[in-house]
Amino acid sequence: MSINTCFDLRDFPALGFRFASLRYFRRLIMSVEKHSPEDVALSLTLAVVTSSPAPLLLLDGELTVIAASTSFCDVFGVEAGVLTGQPLYALDDGEWDSPQLRSLMAATTSGAGAPDARDIDLKPPRRPVRHLIVQARRLVYLDLEQTRILVAVSDVTDARADAALKEDALRQNSVLLQEVRHRVANSLQIIASVLLQNARRTTSDETRGHLRDAHHRVMSVAALERLLSTSGDGDVEVRVYFTRLCESISASMIGDVDQVSLTVEGGEGVVEARVSVGLGLIVTELVINALKHAFPDGRPGKITVDYNFHGPNWILCVRDDGVGMPLSAPVRSGLGTSIVRALAGQLNASVEMTPEHPGTQVSIRHTQIALVQDEPETASAPDAGARPASGAISG
Repeated sequence: MSINTCFDLRDFPALGFRFASLRYFRRLIMSVEKHSPEDVALSLTLAVVTSSPAPLLLLDGELTVIAASTSFCDVFGVEAGVLTGQPLYALDDGEWDSPQLRSLMAATTSGAGAPDARDIDLKPPRRPVRHLIVQARRLVYLDLEQTRILVAVSDVTDARADAALKEDALRQNSVLLQEVRHRVANSLQIIASVLLQNARRTTSDETRGHLRDAHHRVMSVAALERLLSTSGDGDVEVRVYFTRLCESISASMIGDVDQVSLTVEGGEGVVEARVSVGLGLIVTELVINALKHAFPDGRPGKITVDYNFHGPNWILCVRDDGVGMPLSAPVRSGLGTSIVRALAGQLNASVEMTPEHPGTQVSIRHTQIALVQDEPETASAPDAGARPASGAISG
């Protein structure tokens, strides 16, 4: 006689729950008995691969497709049933058979670490070329006799097309920018020539001095624009720029190069265009200031422009061996002084003046990271203990 003929399980809820649990475990045991652990593991693996949002292929040791994810089928427009059982190199009428893919699979099946991804160009007939990035990993699990390889595929065709369009646009913009800079340099050259002609015609010494100063400032920017017009990346080599700038100033302001020399020293390096504009104008103002005040009555001498890098820090020095500034000189603030201090402020730099013996040194110092001790090659920089200038640069 069965239990159900003697009891109504609805009258005994706890007992009914126990019998339901027993029936569930009985069905579970029967299910396990029907399927081997290998079948269960394979079924789980196939379910994971098939449901993956990324394009995946599961291969055996002979590089035959065991399963493909739904996303792989969607991306490459093929049914999963068609893929199953096909050799990897036979996919898409043999278009997958490439030296790069064979190299990747050989490295993967050998088990020698995790090989790098390979770039593969898929060239299906009568369809555009597809750019793929393929990765492969040999799966490590309990059944080491049966090799399983998981292949992940990323289609980067659209991404590379967009990148190519961006590169073309940037290249065109660079060409246009160089052309604009070349034209700006020519226009500034014309303006500088007009200023110089007016300086020669005027009868006022004060007006002539102002026009010549304006001429040199315009020439400073023109030299920079001409240099940028030949630069491909928009960066400026400081030494080359300062050398050309000082050559231009020497040609227009120093009649006898044997009397006063203008030289450029310092290490090699590049700066952004926006930084080089300020540096060039500062050099122009300081050199003009030295030529005006350091060598009176035909005194011979030397002006040196020195620029040095200390990682993100830099220091620009313009020094001369002239008469120097009298200690009793009153504080003066001319146009040159205002320009130098304003430009230094835009570059987050400080202005320091150090008396030399003989001469004067003006330093523009940009400090982003405090250094514990200067490097030996920075001996041309001012002493670390030099006090900030209490006077002003004559303008």
